[in-house]
Amino acid sequence: MFGSTLLDRRSKPERVADQAWQHLLSAAGSAGDSVRDAARSARRNSSGIADDATDLVGSAAEEARRRASLAFDALAGRRPALPWTLLIAAALAGAAIGWAAGTAARAAGSRERDIDEIEFVDVDRPNSPAGLDG
Repeated sequence: MFGSTLLDRRSKPERVADQAWQHLLSAAGSAGDSVRDAARSARRNSSGIADDATDLVGSAAEEARRRASLAFDALAGRRPALPWTLLIAAALAGAAIGWAAGTAARAAGSRERDIDEIEFVDVDRPNSPAGLDG
């Protein structure tokens, strides 16, 4: 009862300000609910994006660590290790190409020998191996 008589004794601008304040609190409360709902849906929708960003940042961090390690080694005067895997792969590829080239050369050489071994017969000679009597 004390509160109702106190509200009645206030001036009209105070009552209007009080009503405006109440409306503002009400609007802020409902806006807060909608903001919370929007935040929830945004969090759900952005979880995939966040995972992708985490992967990207993780791979970038690994690359940065690798480069920093190489830079530190260079500043310390250490030479980078030889890429043995690459060297072995190149040697094996060279051996395979050399073997294929050698095989092709031998095959081409044997074809030339076959042509050289052909015996030509002269049919005008009387003792020709063709057996023709002239």
